[in-house]
Amino acid sequence: MAEANFSWIYILIFLAIPLARIIPRLLAKKGIGKKFFPQQLQQQNQQQPNQPESRFGEYQQKPPMETTKPKSKNDLVLGALNRGSKSFESIQKNTGLDSQDLDAILEDLEKNGLLKVIQKQGMLGPKTELLPTDKGFKEYYS
Repeated sequence: MAEANFSWIYILIFLAIPLARIIPRLLAKKGIGKKFFPQQLQQQNQQQPNQPESRFGEYQQKPPMETTKPKSKNDLVLGALNRGSKSFESIQKNTGLDSQDLDAILEDLEKNGLLKVIQKQGMLGPKTELLPTDKGFKEYYS
């Protein structure tokens, strides 16, 4: 007796799924499916007038967050420290200050107790980390 050949089922399964995703994209790219969509949306809104906005409705724009500029160079450096900069080079890169100004500001912050300096031993030699203290954190965010 001859066995039935069902290999066409595998072809159907492995081609149908990718084609089901590709064909709508191609139609949308050509602009064929765009004419029908607004009519569907309009009919849907007419059928359900008391319903809140559907997920296709216009998105409400949020007002932009106000960004406050630092009042002084000390605040600029404190902000860089609170955002995770731990080395002199990264703070200098993030703030754009020259090395003499940054050195003076870091000494001032350390003198006021807003910054602590930690010496660590790295693989390539000693390493200096600059971390904000709790007082420095509160000072920046207040």
